[in-house]
Amino acid sequence: MKPPLPASSTRRLHYLARLEATGFALLPGGGTGGVERYAQLTPMLVLDGGEELGVNLGAPVRLRLGGGTPGAGLVRREDWDSLSDWGQVVRALKLGSDASPVGLWAGALDSYNLLSGHLVRRYSNRTNPDYHPAGAFLTGTLGPLYAEAFSSDVLGARLMGAEVALDLAHLFTGPQEQPGRYTLALSAVHDWGRAGGHSPQVTLAHLDGTAVLVVRPGYEMHVLAGWGGRPGVGGAWGAVAGVGADAVTATLDARLRLEVRGQHGGFRQGLFGPDYELARFRAAGPSGLPVVEAPFPEGFSVYGEAVVGWDAVRLGGLRQRHLHLSLAVEAFTWGRVDVDGRLAAQLAERRVEVAVSALAIGVGRPGANYLYSGEVRWRFGGWLYAVGQGGTLLFPAPDGALHPGAFASLGLGVDHAR
Repeated sequence: MKPPLPASSTRRLHYLARLEATGFALLPGGGTGGVERYAQLTPMLVLDGGEELGVNLGAPVRLRLGGGTPGAGLVRREDWDSLSDWGQVVRALKLGSDASPVGLWAGALDSYNLLSGHLVRRYSNRTNPDYHPAGAFLTGTLGPLYAEAFSSDVLGARLMGAEVALDLAHLFTGPQEQPGRYTLALSAVHDWGRAGGHSPQVTLAHLDGTAVLVVRPGYEMHVLAGWGGRPGVGGAWGAVAGVGADAVTATLDARLRLEVRGQHGGFRQGLFGPDYELARFRAAGPSGLPVVEAPFPEGFSVYGEAVVGWDAVRLGGLRQRHLHLSLAVEAFTWGRVDVDGRLAAQLAERRVEVAVSALAIGVGRPGANYLYSGEVRWRFGGWLYAVGQGGTLLFPAPDGALHPGAFASLGLGVDHAR
């Protein structure tokens, strides 16, 4: 084991500078103009100041080589045609940590949950390929209260919400050795629908209660229940009950959840999910309407989620692997299934990185939406690596329709860390 770093070294600011150059091919939605070809340059600068400070800046710049609409400019216009698109320059900004009284994180939101996750769950703010905002969330602790507020677009009027959780044991008996065993939480989220294309506004609210029943070293199990609705819309409500478990060991970090949900009057849990940035224009299914206006059958669903991270190192350093799996499935009693899965692995002593993802919304019903993507990175030098990416896309059109497209890129990258 290496000796601990001196206090002065632990506070040192480290940096990583990187540049990727790839050939990028894009088949736009609707098929107009054929395949567009670009040279894509992606600069990146990372500053790491430890657990409470981090900055990651950089964005892809696509320089047109051919194809597309005649007379189009050198730089792909759709990547920079709104104020929100400039948010993509901030890949990540971190101020504070989980142990800080106040913490701030900004950048791309990928698989984001708002605390209990019954309104915002596994949400990604860049599912729309022509909309690249920077989101942010702010956390704070004050006595028995823990709060989190977020915005999906810090430069535009879009999705905003907050959740406040009350530690009941702390409230009645004072600070606890194990905080958060019994909590009551209230959340509310509103979509203004004024950035990244106009869409109908919607507001949802949810009340949640959680009780941790089993606590062991590296393991805990809890039960939960909640009720939510759409303020001002009578008869739109839903209820949920379930169990969850968290496990943390030297090589494993796992979170499991199983819920039974009921939906009534068009309300559903997890409305702001991985497909919302597309569904806000047209929901999966035959209706052709935005998700907040599309009919949603009353009934029940079973929701299961597993998030697992695994590391293993053989003695002597001969073998080192890393694996991260995230899978969520929701099956409805009226025949619909939604699936969101992601798998990332580091192999060959972490010289090779592989990541794949799949999103299927409305499986088993007409008008289902499917998105797939994959990425491979291979470091064959101390500072040089190859990268390949590809996948499918859905492009929102002005009339709200979603047109299928695809992308592929291949190239090299160089980096330097200190």
